[in-house]
Amino acid sequence: MFFKVLLTADAASDLEELYQYIAIHDAPGKADHVLTHIEKVFDSLSESPERGVYPKELLALGIRDYREVFFKPYRLIYRVIGDTVYILLIVDGRRDMQTLLQWRLLGNA
Repeated sequence: MFFKVLLTADAASDLEELYQYIAIHDAPGKADHVLTHIEKVFDSLSESPERGVYPKELLALGIRDYREVFFKPYRLIYRVIGDTVYILLIVDGRRDMQTLLQWRLLGNA
């Protein structure tokens, strides 16, 4: 069974900002490389979304609705509903993830 992989508006914005940041502060070729690998992650999730792990910050709160996969240092947080994988967040894992996850996924500022 194949799953449909969709990016939320926030995740699409994350990806665009990430691409632009790398292109400006590193090199356009590096930005293309990261984008290509993140797209491969999307493809792999369409085949086996259960392969992701529970984000440790949410697991500590007893929340198991979300999973994540890595393309280091980037973390892709997603949720599977039915036959669809919703990518919710694409971020550099070196950020303050506890606050970011609470704000973006749980609605707590």
